[in-house]
Amino acid sequence: MTLSSKVQILGEFLEEIPVSNDYLTLNFSPTSAARKRRWEHNGISADFLGDYFAAFFPGDATSESKFNRKKTVKSIVSYIANELLENAVKYSDKTANLPISITLYLYEQELIFLVTNYAHEIIVEKYQKFIRELLNSDPDEFYTRQLEKNALGMEESNIGLLTIINDYSARLGWKFDYLQQDLRIIHVSVIARFDI
Repeated sequence: MTLSSKVQILGEFLEEIPVSNDYLTLNFSPTSAARKRRWEHNGISADFLGDYFAAFFPGDATSESKFNRKKTVKSIVSYIANELLENAVKYSDKTANLPISITLYLYEQELIFLVTNYAHEIIVEKYQKFIRELLNSDPDEFYTRQLEKNALGMEESNIGLLTIINDYSARLGWKFDYLQQDLRIIHVSVIARFDI
């Protein structure tokens, strides 16, 4: 199998993200000690992103909604960023010594989250199995099944990803790209697109 065939795309992944004048990227060091602390304080980074992007929105309610748009955007960005970062930190390969990153892009009608990390092929195979099952299922039924599995402690539930889809109508896409220097380590990119 050639290296170019070692790239897999699932869901609604964008190969080229449209140019945005308003974006922010955070990169996280790959050391295991820092990663443990970052896991404990993951919400701080997500809240920072929420505060940063909420600044672009007015604080009053719009004519179409009684909700304060600034607070709504802050809450949504914080939640989605937190879930995506938690997964990236949790499933990153500790021996790869490669960074985790999150970039948020703001457009007039959409926010795009791009999170990247590096994971071992065994973890990626399980993750891809979950994604394929998700993509081939009714989202509500799949969410209910995963909640039941989670309640029984049967396996990883990925409830955070399912909540992003079900509660926020986010569109997700994944790209898995094997590294040339170590084919057991895969560069994982996740895109979440949210209409605002």
